[in-house]
Formats: sequence, C-alpha cells, structure tokens
Amino acid sequence: MGFLTAVMPPKKPTIAQLPPAAQSLVGRWRLVLGKDAEAAGLRLPSGGGAGEGGSVEDQQGAERTLDFVYGDGRGGGSDASQLTVPKWIEQVNELFPKQAREVLEREMIQKKGIAEILDQPDLLDRIEPNVELVKTLLTHKDLLTPKTRILARKVIDKVVQELRKKLEIRVEQAITGALRKDRHSPRRVFRNLDLRTTLRRNLRNWNDERRKLFVDRIFFYAAEKNKRPWHVIVCVDQSGSMLESAIFSAVMASIFAELPGVKTSLVLFDTQVVDLTERVGAPVDVLLSVQLGGGTDITRALEYCSGLVREPARTIVVLITDFYEGRPEADLVRVVQRLAGADVRMIGLGALGYDAQPQYNRQTAGKLRKVGMDILSCTPEKLAECMGQIIRG
Repeated sequence: MGFLTAVMPPKKPTIAQLPPAAQSLVGRWRLVLGKDAEAAGLRLPSGGGAGEGGSVEDQQGAERTLDFVYGDGRGGGSDASQLTVPKWIEQVNELFPKQAREVLEREMIQKKGIAEILDQPDLLDRIEPNVELVKTLLTHKDLLTPKTRILARKVIDKVVQELRKKLEIRVEQAITGALRKDRHSPRRVFRNLDLRTTLRRNLRNWNDERRKLFVDRIFFYAAEKNKRPWHVIVCVDQSGSMLESAIFSAVMASIFAELPGVKTSLVLFDTQVVDLTERVGAPVDVLLSVQLGGGTDITRALEYCSGLVREPARTIVVLITDFYEGRPEADLVRVVQRLAGADVRMIGLGALGYDAQPQYNRQTAGKLRKVGMDILSCTPEKLAECMGQIIRG
C-alpha cells in the first residue's frame, strides 16, 4: 500500500481549492471551451465561489448564455434549462460588461431569435443598438408592427448618429481641407496664406551662406465662396449583400451634403433607379427606403448619374456595389469609359465599412479599373482621404 501511494500521482485540486486569481482564469477557460471543459478536468465544485462571475451560479449562468448563441459550434456549457430570448437578454445584462454585451447581442441577432425580437417591442428597446441590429431591422422591416416600427426608427437613428459623430470630423478635415487648397487666388489675404506651397516654390532662393530663404512669390488660397462647387454623386447598390455598405453610404452622403463647396446627390438602384437627393440630409429616411432583393443593373444607374453631371472635371461619382452586373458586362465597361474619358472622377467601392474581407466581383472590377475607375474596398475615413486627394489634384 505504501508502494502504491508513492507511485500514484497527487490528486488534482478542485477549482474551489485554487487561489482567487486561478479560479478566475479557470472560469474564463470554461467559457471558451464549453462542454470540452469537463473533459479537460475544469469542473465546477458543488458549492462555494468560483469562476469569472464570482460564484458558481454566475459561472453557470454565463456558460448557459454563451451556449444559447454558440452551442452548435462550441459544444456548449451547462445542460440546464433552455433559455428564451427575453431571459437570455436579461442574463446578458446581468452577467457581462457593456462591450461584451454588444458582441453577444450582435451574434444572437445573426443566429436566432429574430421573429421573437420583431414581435416584442420591449425586447427591441433593451438591446444595445448596433449596425447588425439595423441590418436586421431593415431586412425584416415588412414584419414590424406599428409599435416596433416606431422603436426601430429610434434604434436606426441612434446608430446613424453614433456613426456620424465618429466619422464627420475626419471626413470634414479630409475634404474641407482639400477644398481650401485646390485653387490659388491673387488676393493677398494673410488668413488664406498657403505656407507649404510658398516655401516649396521658393526653395531655389535659399541662401546657404546667410542661412535665409528669400521669397519672391507668395501663394494664397482662393476664398471658398468664389469657387465652383464640387459635385459628389453617391450611387448605392440595394442588393442584400450590400446592406452594411448602404448604411455607411447613407451616413457619408449626409455628411457630404453639409460641407461647404460640395453639392451632393444620392442615388439607390437595383434594376430600377431611385434618386433620393432630396432626402440626403435624412439618412434614416434613406435607409427605410431601401428595397432589398431583385436584380442589379449597374449600367442603368451610371447612365442616370451621367445625366446629373454638369461640370465633369469637378464631379466625383462614388459607386458602391458588388460589381455583379445583371446585363452584359460590356455595357458597364462602356459607360464607365465614357464618363472617365469626359474627366469625371470615378471611385468604385466593393465595400464601404469595416469588413476585412468584402465579397465582390473582382474580375468585373478589374475591367473597370482599366478604363478609368479607381477600385477600393475601404473604411469611410479612407474614402474621404481618397476624395480629398482627387480634389487637391
């Protein structure tokens, strides 16, 4: 017996016997591993404190909450009673910090519970507004009851305002700064001094011996009110795959519309074209006008945009689409080539947002690049920087 005691490995401590820091770490691993945690020996004690939430009950609740969303893929946590969407939302609010709640709610909206959410206004009012929820509401807007429609509008408006707050300063800096610098003026007004151009153009006058730069010509920016405006035409694909890009496009167009020296047009299309320029300052109305589904006629949309052009050299067409054309591709290539040949600047976006892996027809996009369209998949901030570079020339 003594021999057996000597060769047998020591008994593993239970979670309750571990220091508090180790208990917290074990609790985190249980949340990651789900049911596999039991096979790995990470078992909860029958009583006492343990886990991320500070108690066995909190730990079990957190595991059930994650299992509700990820159960099919991660093996799940506890096998306790099934959660409903209302109970799940209540537990998420109790057990997780705000940042984690936002992630979990986005996942839940994507995976399940859509009909129940749309049918119960109180649930919609308790979920943290985010882009994923807006996409869900727009996709299923025909199922909204009168009461949930009112709440849905509030949710969309809150997300839109948060996006505007995040983006408008960067967008204004990129574009307004470029507008001030795309033309010089003979009027010698100190506040309009273009110091960078003045230094660059006079570098040849540098006197090395005296260590001084002698300036024989000073450059000033033109006053904005005396300049012809730039025309930005935002043309947005309404197909379901482009919904997130449509959300960001509506927000960006509303920011463009408020910039001095910029005229903004907003066009939505599928096989038909809808001009929403009159509503460009109301992105919530624009988004609620989006009609998902149907075919795609990019050529027809660009032909319509061509009719809006008055001064080609001061026009930027921003096309947001997945480039899957519903008519002969040659027609699309031809209209892009014609616009680019007339000095209209063309930007084609396979995606607008923060998706790292956008899906679009790269073959068609490549053909359009060859005839004069800049092809990007970028963040809203990057789009503004690109437009600023075009305006500067």
